[in-house]
Amino acid sequence: MAADDIIVVGKITGVFGVKGWVKLYSWTEPRDAIGDYNPWLLRQSSRGWREVEIEAARNQAKTVIAKLKAIDDRDAARLLAGSEIGIVRSQLEALQADEYFWRDLIGLRVLGRDGALLGEVSGLLETGANDVLVVKGEQQYLIPWVMQHSVLKVDLDKGEIQVDWDASWIEGGD
Repeated sequence: MAADDIIVVGKITGVFGVKGWVKLYSWTEPRDAIGDYNPWLLRQSSRGWREVEIEAARNQAKTVIAKLKAIDDRDAARLLAGSEIGIVRSQLEALQADEYFWRDLIGLRVLGRDGALLGEVSGLLETGANDVLVVKGEQQYLIPWVMQHSVLKVDLDKGEIQVDWDASWIEGGD
């Protein structure tokens, strides 16, 4: 399985109880949706991915907990702390037109309307109104992710995003 096929959706942060349950940090939305994916792939530090089956997962106070098959006591669960939780891309629902996974946007070149290179997408920010592209080049730009307004075109094959943005529009500028 290619590394690009694996999407990290969370991390095991600790143990819960004495029967092998683990606490999770989930990047899914909603956070307990991480339990909808079965099986998971787990990776500890530099070791490779290994497949595990989930017996159960649920919200518990302000966290999500899960019971993994063949992990039946606190000591076995403790050994998994720090493991990344991944899923295979094919486990995700198909995207609609003009929808993208954030991970697919990281590293794309960002071009202004005139074709000038502004930089590369280094990350995205989630805000209440809309997501924001963090573009790093000679300067850093925060560009609202609003399709057909500030984001004009995304071409994953070319590795480019065209935006209606000008390099002279910087935060704090006149």
